[in-house]
Amino acid sequence: MNSWEQVVSSHWFRLGLKIGAGALAVALLGLGAWLWQSRQESRGQLALAEAGQLVLQVETAQGSPEARERAINALQGVIERYPRLGLVPQAAYQLGNLRYAGGQYGAARGAYEVAIGKGATGSMRTLAALGIGYTWEAEKNYANAATAYESALKGLEPKSVLAEEGLLALARVQELGGKPAAALDTYRRVLKDMPESSRGEELRIRIASLQSRAKQ
Repeated sequence: MNSWEQVVSSHWFRLGLKIGAGALAVALLGLGAWLWQSRQESRGQLALAEAGQLVLQVETAQGSPEARERAINALQGVIERYPRLGLVPQAAYQLGNLRYAGGQYGAARGAYEVAIGKGATGSMRTLAALGIGYTWEAEKNYANAATAYESALKGLEPKSVLAEEGLLALARVQELGGKPAAALDTYRRVLKDMPESSRGEELRIRIASLQSRAKQ
């Protein structure tokens, strides 16, 4: 037996072949998974684009229940069929908006929660968090609404448009929920943080009204 034959017949060579074959199999499986995921991503994006067209039709159809239901079903289908799609947060957020517009507040809240849970970031995450507050407010559950708005405000730039929206919503539900002192503090906070707010006059009127009631 020559030296090459000895090497080939050695234990280590056979082990090396097994390891190499295993590594190749893993690589092929990885490639297959990547190709499958790539195809799924492409299909999901196409399905979402088609759903987006239906969402636009809701606007052009002046929000007719039939058009809204078609768009809802399409978006729900995208989320269910392509749960790993990178654009699922956008689909869920849009679904929440449509359900909210249709008065389906519990379902809208669930959709906003999916958007956040699936990784919505930046303004979309904040808008989804505010949306949760809107659904509670629509159901007249002002305590839960206030909690949702407070959560949405965390980490926001104090003078941002979304911060102003969140603070005004918080003050509103505090007032509606029978907590005028808390509402007064929140309205004052808005004026302090955003003295040039376009809603400044409105805020001063609300503050004056709450102060007047407090003196009675």
